[in-house]
Amino acid sequence: MTRIPDKDCSIIVPAYNEEKRIDGFLENLDGFSGRLIFVCDGADRTDSIIDAFSENYSEYYITCLRYTERLGKGGGIIEGLRHADTPYCGFLDADGSASIKEMRKLFSALEDADCAIGSRWMKDSDVVVEQGMGRKIQSRMFNVVVKLLFGLPFRDTQCGAKAFRKEALDTILPQIKSTGFEFDVEILWRLHKTGYRITEIPITWEDRESSHVSGFDGAGMLTNLIRLKRGKTPPGVS
Repeated sequence: MTRIPDKDCSIIVPAYNEEKRIDGFLENLDGFSGRLIFVCDGADRTDSIIDAFSENYSEYYITCLRYTERLGKGGGIIEGLRHADTPYCGFLDADGSASIKEMRKLFSALEDADCAIGSRWMKDSDVVVEQGMGRKIQSRMFNVVVKLLFGLPFRDTQCGAKAFRKEALDTILPQIKSTGFEFDVEILWRLHKTGYRITEIPITWEDRESSHVSGFDGAGMLTNLIRLKRGKTPPGVS
C-alpha cells in the first residue's frame, strides 16, 4: 500500500474535557508532520495543555480551536474540517484508542477510495483491550439498526478513526444535520448515497471505558437516527 505523505493530511481531534487523557495522546504523535487540529469546547484545561505542548514541540503543526459552547462530537469535527486545507483529512478520538500509525494506514487506503474507516469487527482487527460485554452487545445491535435504516454494509460505523478525500467531504458537508454521536452514520450514509467509494480497514484498537466520544445512549441514538432518516435535524448535542 502506497503511503500518502503526512504533509498532505490533516487530523481533527475533538477534545471535549480531555485534560486527563490529552497528555497521552500528545506523547504518541509518532512524528506526524501533517496538520493536527484540536477542537476544544469544554470547560477544563485541555486547550492549555495543548498550547504548552505546541510551544515545546514546534516541529508539530498544531492548531487549537476554542469554543465556549458545547458543539457535540459531530459539531466539533465539522468545525475542524472547515479549518482543514489539505487534500486528505480525517478524525481521531482524543482518548488514544487508536494511534497515529492506524490513521496513516487509513490515509494510505485513500489511494483507491474516497473514505477509509477503521473497523474493530473485521477478521484482521486487533482489539488489544476489548469493550465490556454490555457495550459490545449494544454496539453490535446498533450496527444492525444502522444497516436496516440506512442500508450501510459496514461492520463498524462508530469507530473513532476515519479518513477522507477532502474533495468528497466538501460535496456532502453542507447536507450534514447531525452534531452528536450519530454524525458518523450520517457522513457515511451521505457519502454512500452520493456514490463515493468507502473502504473498511481492520484496525488496532484499545478500548477506553471512560471515553466521552465512544460512549453513547442507545435509545437517544436510535431516536436521532430515525429523525435523520425522516429528513429531520436531530435535536441537541452529545
